[in-house]
Amino acid sequence: MPIWVALILSLALGFSGCAGNDQSTHTLDNLENGNEPAALASAEVAHNKDEGFEDALFDPFDEDLDEERILEEYDPFEPVNSAVFEFNYQFDKYLLKPAAKVYNFFIPPDVQLSVVNVFQNARVVPRLLNNLFQAKFQGAGIEISRFLINSTLGVGGLFDPAKIMFGLDTSPEDLGQTLGSYGVPPGPYLVMPFYGPFTLRDGFGFIGDTFLDPFNWLVLPIIEIADAPRLVQHDPTINYARLGLTAIENVNLRSLTLKSFQGVEEGTIDLYGAIRNGYLQQRQRAIEE
Repeated sequence: MPIWVALILSLALGFSGCAGNDQSTHTLDNLENGNEPAALASAEVAHNKDEGFEDALFDPFDEDLDEERILEEYDPFEPVNSAVFEFNYQFDKYLLKPAAKVYNFFIPPDVQLSVVNVFQNARVVPRLLNNLFQAKFQGAGIEISRFLINSTLGVGGLFDPAKIMFGLDTSPEDLGQTLGSYGVPPGPYLVMPFYGPFTLRDGFGFIGDTFLDPFNWLVLPIIEIADAPRLVQHDPTINYARLGLTAIENVNLRSLTLKSFQGVEEGTIDLYGAIRNGYLQQRQRAIEE
């Protein structure tokens, strides 16, 4: 692997760890609902994991959208955000998207969906805890049931019999939604390198979800704690494993969105504004549900 590619992926890895806030869940669900611009907001460049829940999002181009639901787009850092957005767009265009095309040629779609299922299944704890934080006890029960069923009948999460056979499905909950449900305002809109859109609230929520995930403490720890148990002890192995997992997950998700995003970028006059609008509305609806 060229050194510059490894450096870029390492930077993305440093931001992401192996946890996420389920934004890729919104991406794939948006594709199922035909809402491509809003989906692009959820997976602009370095997609933040997970799939498997239906999440009908607002269409930022819907002329019939209730004016009362149109959000104020607080973007005081727009010049910087626009520059970062362009960097992310070029990163996707010249590195991530070509890699996804090669990956898509060799890996069947069913295998790609299984990869997404495995990552989703492994991240049950942050979703479970955020359901509890929001007093969504039914959702918490469904998360536990889904994990047990998919870890056994689903062969470690490769398949989703919980949804297919038992109809168990729930909205992905993250700490940003939890904070929003307690009245924490979103704060300014931000675009992060390799990540795409956040609000300040969701950014803190994303970091919090990373630390809520026991995978990041017990399997591939992001911070070394003396005498703390962990599955992998060798630090270089941890770094390479995280790099590999991040690369596989992001390329896999980008591969799943290749056809759906084709032409969206070129067909949208103000792509930055469309993504900002779609992201903010999607997050608001997630909090209200």
